[in-house]
Amino acid sequence: MKINHPLRNTAFPEEGAAQNELALFTDLYELTMLQAYFDQKMMEDAVFSLFVRRLPKRRNFLLACGLDTVLSFLENLSFNDESIAYLRSMKLFSDSFLNWLGRFRFTGEVRAVPEGTPVFANEPILEVIAPIPQAQLIETFVMNQIHLQTVLASKAQRVVSAARGRPVVDFGPRRMHGIDAAMKAARSFYIGGVAATSNVLAGKRYGVPVTGTMAHSYIQAHEDEAEAFRAFVRIYPQTVLLVDTYNTMEGIRKVIALAESLGKGFQVRAVRLDSGDLLALSREARMALDAAGLNKVEIFASGGLDEDSIQELVDSNAPIDGFGVGTSMGVSGDAPGLDIAYKLCEYAGKGRLKLSSGKPILPGRKQIYRVEEHGKDVQDIITRYNKDNPGRPLLITVMRQGKRLPPGTADLKTIRGHAQDQIARLPFRIRQIASADPPYKVELSASLSDFQRKVEQEVSPWNLEEF
Repeated sequence: MKINHPLRNTAFPEEGAAQNELALFTDLYELTMLQAYFDQKMMEDAVFSLFVRRLPKRRNFLLACGLDTVLSFLENLSFNDESIAYLRSMKLFSDSFLNWLGRFRFTGEVRAVPEGTPVFANEPILEVIAPIPQAQLIETFVMNQIHLQTVLASKAQRVVSAARGRPVVDFGPRRMHGIDAAMKAARSFYIGGVAATSNVLAGKRYGVPVTGTMAHSYIQAHEDEAEAFRAFVRIYPQTVLLVDTYNTMEGIRKVIALAESLGKGFQVRAVRLDSGDLLALSREARMALDAAGLNKVEIFASGGLDEDSIQELVDSNAPIDGFGVGTSMGVSGDAPGLDIAYKLCEYAGKGRLKLSSGKPILPGRKQIYRVEEHGKDVQDIITRYNKDNPGRPLLITVMRQGKRLPPGTADLKTIRGHAQDQIARLPFRIRQIASADPPYKVELSASLSDFQRKVEQEVSPWNLEEF
């Protein structure tokens, strides 16, 4: 069964909290710092940069995702009366600060790489330019959403790459970490190339194609497996029949018998293998179906799959036409976390950084230039914002004065197409699921390196005095 909805980009209240309470989705220290900024009258513009310090193992790139959620949040950010009352009850904040917070709105600018763009370590996925209290408060939400959705889009892209053109379906909502994760995953997976989801609510809200088969419980609930098939096909003629509840090949034989009894009325699209030796079973099933003249009936596989097991099946020429992937993709089991950071890199017109070991910050506003040779992207150069460089710039302004601009309002189909185009531009070794050798080249421009050294020299005396 397959239901296709028009692709659209629909903002909606986040699961787990009413939209007008989301301003409280922040770490407490963000609010205590806000009061300190307020008391000190520190309201000048700051630049915060969000980036990933290093790629996880076996990740040759990440697929940027989550910008749409961030922009929707920023457009609607405010504290309602109930939120202010709760903060007042904490007895941490002055009345004058809370009154100011009641009028709080985001009025800043956001520059970002478009969703679906491959990114690499230390490259800004987005930069926020706003009065420092505004840019500070949003840290928790921005990191949370970009992190989750980038992790999942990147994992999905690997699974899709391993499938080599065979459709992949998201079967993961029931084992993901909460409703919000499952919803955002369906959208992120689609951007990463997944064909459809089993998540009906995601289909409604995001326009992601929805598909499904049947569960073992439906077969178990009937006295006879063959009768279960017949009853389901009577309602949904073009369904996918799950054949491994008891014995896979016996299930296949019952599908063949059903086809013989229905004759031209038999329209079953596929059988689904969900357990056992999928390579051997798919070959045996294909032979039996073809011998019965059912060469148009496809074979769909699921059951604990990830990119490695899918690649092994594809490399072995398994006659499998599509894959359902659940837990491994839904929680990005091999790399569930990124070393993501959201750091101040400019305040009041001056570059800022910190000198903590192993945690460098590139100061000031920045740009990424992607350099191509012979139609393939071969290198990125991170530069200062106002310095031209060979290549195409990746960071674009998607929000100004708290309102999103057209580049930040692309529909989901457009974002998915952008991702496919940009991934195809990467060198072959970078697109593979094995670790690339050598990795994709990213370097700092001379102007940014010089600026970084200059700012380090300015702050290093303070650093030394602390010790």
